[in-house]
Amino acid sequence: MADDAEKTEEPTPKKIEDAQKEGNVPKSQDTSGVITLFVAILAVLMLFPFIAEHMTNLFKYYFSLIGTPLDKPFMIDIAIVTFKEILLMVLPLATAVAIAGVVAALAQFGFLFTTKSLVPDFKKIDPIKGTKNLFSMKKLIEGVKITFKAHTTLGIGFIFFFFFIEELPTVALFNLHDQLDWLKDKMIIIAFVMLFVIFIFALIDIVIVRKQYFDGLKMSKQEIKDEMKNMEGDPLIKSKIKQKQMEISRQRMMAEVPNADVVITNPTHYAVAIKYDEEKTRAPVVVAKGMDNMAQQIKKIARENDVHIVQNPPLARSLYAEVEIEKPIPEALFGAVAEVLAYVYKMNKK
Repeated sequence: MADDAEKTEEPTPKKIEDAQKEGNVPKSQDTSGVITLFVAILAVLMLFPFIAEHMTNLFKYYFSLIGTPLDKPFMIDIAIVTFKEILLMVLPLATAVAIAGVVAALAQFGFLFTTKSLVPDFKKIDPIKGTKNLFSMKKLIEGVKITFKAHTTLGIGFIFFFFFIEELPTVALFNLHDQLDWLKDKMIIIAFVMLFVIFIFALIDIVIVRKQYFDGLKMSKQEIKDEMKNMEGDPLIKSKIKQKQMEISRQRMMAEVPNADVVITNPTHYAVAIKYDEEKTRAPVVVAKGMDNMAQQIKKIARENDVHIVQNPPLARSLYAEVEIEKPIPEALFGAVAEVLAYVYKMNKK
């Protein structure tokens, strides 16, 4: 019993699928952050001339207003122009960052749409439970991890910054344009060095997050048994469904007996009804078959509908064993069946 209660088994595909429907997915915040930050830096570098142009236009506009008396329409005009220019500068960058966030999520767990995470859960706003979570060991470990990652990233960035400061006496001899170029290059280097450090932490984090996720979904042997039982269904219900299916199949089979050309019997245990339509099939087809009570029912229906009954024990046994219902007879039995059909057609004067 103890082994059954221990969650030692890997989660089944259904368990993972159910968790995803609940919105429970292995999401690494560090991975999403590093992808978003990387795209944001690239977007700033690519859009820098565009942003600088609009920022310059905005300052030119402000300088052109010097000496103009302030009134309400004038202030509204300033607000509209300012809002438009800032929107033009921010919107492309915000769009790139938003797309990066979506791509980061898709890269981790694929496309997933669920509304369950949007349903209010009042248990989450329980102040007592919230206080316990706030001072839990898990929160403490998370705080230590965040502090360590932040200090490590900033420390490595500061080391590069310190090396670059040593170049300042030489840079001071440059003209203003070259100084700005030097500053831009060093800022890019520091940004990508710090981004690389964050990327390493993100790789480690995603491995830990996925391990914790699948460990949290582990199942006991009893849970797997219960899941299999639920998937396969109640044996009693399955038995009733199968019984109903067999009954429907039997009724459909019996409905074909009146259309048969002949019923071949052995004569008591087996009965096989055969129909041959040369325009539809290249060989005679078994439309019904049965043994014992079923065989008696087939023969009864055949007699009621004037279908010939021919006794041929070896052929009846072979047809029953080798041919499924609604399937043509095999070539090995063509000759024997042809003789029976020839006899029946002669009796019917065909």
